[in-house]
Amino acid sequence: MSNNSNTIAAILAGAAVGAAIGILLAPDKGSNTRAKIKENLGDTANNLKDSLEASSEVLREKFASATESLDGTFDELLSNVSHKTEEVISFLESKLADLKTQNAKYQK
Repeated sequence: MSNNSNTIAAILAGAAVGAAIGILLAPDKGSNTRAKIKENLGDTANNLKDSLEASSEVLREKFASATESLDGTFDELLSNVSHKTEEVISFLESKLADLKTQNAKYQK
């Protein structure tokens, strides 16, 4: 995502510089040139703001998706651990019962 944002920023910066150079080289009154530069800077700032907002929204969506995925994976992991814990407890209970049976034989 950073590469995409850098590309967008570079394109917008290039467009702003190109527009400014074009305006400066155009034969027009200074006040008109300054007004055009101001207008182009405003447009470029708005375009940059829009691009940043779009990038932020994409990042928010990806983060939300990753968070959901992580929550699901964590819940699945807890469920698996719970099942394994039950299996271990059952195994240990059966071994304990076997040991009690063997111990009872020796106590007679």
